[in-house]
Amino acid sequence: MNGRDFLMHVRTMENEIARLKHITSEFVMGFTELYDLGPAVTVFGSARFGEDHYYYKQAMEIGRELAAAGFAVLTGGGPGIMEAANKGAYEAGGVSVGCNIVLPNEQKANPYVDKSIEFHYFFVRKVMLMKYSCAFIIMPGGFGTLDEFYEAATLVQTHRMGPFPLICFGSEYWNKTVDFIRYLAKIKTVDIEDLELFHITDSPKEAVEIIVRSIPKPVRELLKPQVDSQHETE
Repeated sequence: MNGRDFLMHVRTMENEIARLKHITSEFVMGFTELYDLGPAVTVFGSARFGEDHYYYKQAMEIGRELAAAGFAVLTGGGPGIMEAANKGAYEAGGVSVGCNIVLPNEQKANPYVDKSIEFHYFFVRKVMLMKYSCAFIIMPGGFGTLDEFYEAATLVQTHRMGPFPLICFGSEYWNKTVDFIRYLAKIKTVDIEDLELFHITDSPKEAVEIIVRSIPKPVRELLKPQVDSQHETE
């Protein structure tokens, strides 16, 4: 079988249409589940950090601060940073949503969500995490987290989204990204002003304060702080 025949065998029109239907059904499901979500902030970060990790604890505090400010917390729905942010919001009585990805041997949905939505396609899931948020907090992570950061930055930079604040949490981690972007500016593949697309902080409280003052006024007016509300925990 030559290369052309191989591709035609894999790319049958029947398979392509079936794939398109599956993709479309995931978009419809995501839109249906999330269209009435109020002001939300997506928290991105590694799935690998356990409960004792510094960034897990910080993500929990971020979730609590977001809930106190009246934001729903939206994550990828899995363990690590995602679980921590959901847990913080959930225990503070805020709205906690997880957009989980179905993987063969890995991620299971965490239990600290009011609503869990499962996706097969990474890119559909990422659209939901971007589309239904008015700000993003990006914590340390791996390839997936960096992909999410650069896509969010690109969408804001190109005015396809926002203007919404991007908060990079953890200066030790993100300062290396700043160095890389400065290098990109030096070789003229980006503008040095692109560093203004995001803020770096080590404080959960400051992260949320930046978001509150940076989001568009009509969104800010929709916030309903839930400081005194809590879910029951065992």
